[in-house]
Amino acid sequence: MADKSYFYGLGRRKEATATARLYAGKGDIKINDKPAAEFLNNNKTLLAEITDPLALVSKQNDFDITILVKGGGVSGQVDAAKLAISKALASINDDLKGALSKAGYLNRDSRMVERKKYGLKGARKREQFSKR
Repeated sequence: MADKSYFYGLGRRKEATATARLYAGKGDIKINDKPAAEFLNNNKTLLAEITDPLALVSKQNDFDITILVKGGGVSGQVDAAKLAISKALASINDDLKGALSKAGYLNRDSRMVERKKYGLKGARKREQFSKR
């Protein structure tokens, strides 16, 4: 590893933004200064999703991770955090980057909510058309 004290990654998804810092440690994950399980209301599925990139490269117990998330909902925040962790791991060395990229963890999901247009009730919903 390099002589830096931590590795940094930034992830975004929908309206959520997450920054992750990976410190040498024993596997503690904190999200917005709370333990990850507490932040995610002990949801095992979401917790497993955040740790997927670490499990892929077998580094679950090598790093203490602090994540700051803003905006969006819980699902978007989890996806943003997963991307941030993946980018931080990829900055460690190219072997990890190859494995993460092949698994699709370094791709940003660009899907966003479509904006509401004027004259319509929503993004696409409109008044029913009547021919006569």
